[in-house]
Amino acid sequence: MSETRALVTGGGGALGAAICRALAQDGRAVIVHGSGANQGPEKVVREIQGDGGQARSVYFDLSDPTATARGLEDLLEGGAVQVIVHNAGIHDDAPLAGMNARQWRRVLAVSLDGFFHVTQPLLLPMLRTRWGRIISVSSLSAVMGNRGQVNYAAAKAGLHGATKSLAKECASRGVTVNAVAPGIIETPETIAAFGPEKIAGLVPMKRSGTPEEVAELVRFLASDRAAYITGQIISIDGGIT
Repeated sequence: MSETRALVTGGGGALGAAICRALAQDGRAVIVHGSGANQGPEKVVREIQGDGGQARSVYFDLSDPTATARGLEDLLEGGAVQVIVHNAGIHDDAPLAGMNARQWRRVLAVSLDGFFHVTQPLLLPMLRTRWGRIISVSSLSAVMGNRGQVNYAAAKAGLHGATKSLAKECASRGVTVNAVAPGIIETPETIAAFGPEKIAGLVPMKRSGTPEEVAELVRFLASDRAAYITGQIISIDGGIT
């Protein structure tokens, strides 16, 4: 299916940008989401358009239901959005004993509340077309847990339950719902946190993954080739799990 519109939340970061580019290569009209003063989405839009693809940027705060609803109303004026990739997420790490309520709520507000704020308004228009793809980007932390990331792991693990439940609600209407759980992926944040020796000790493949490898998995799940795959949490972590 070509020329459908695809919304990628957090599309201006390294992983989001790779996902946007991959979807554009399949002929999707990509909507690159960002928030605040981050100009990353504009760069991604220029790259896609420079390669002959279709892209535009949108900005709203996923944690704010009113702002998100307003942004989505504008998008829906152009018809249904049939591919949603909820990639946005933030870290605010601390051991739970030292974590405050703001840190807890802030992380859940973007990853978990943001999933609801984006998906719920777009769902009925998508279902009416009898074709759609909803993909959440989770994390290895949600599968295995990680010290100092109780909030982040809880938020991402919440997406797993939402994915499996929503998949059952949507399956008869041609809409699939899946999640991908990346492990150590080569982004500016992971480069700062992990050195080659540490990665080699953690990952059986002895290397980090690339944003493009994750994007190819998302690209597949967003295609007709994945029409019989739904309700799945797919790890992409070099063999850690």
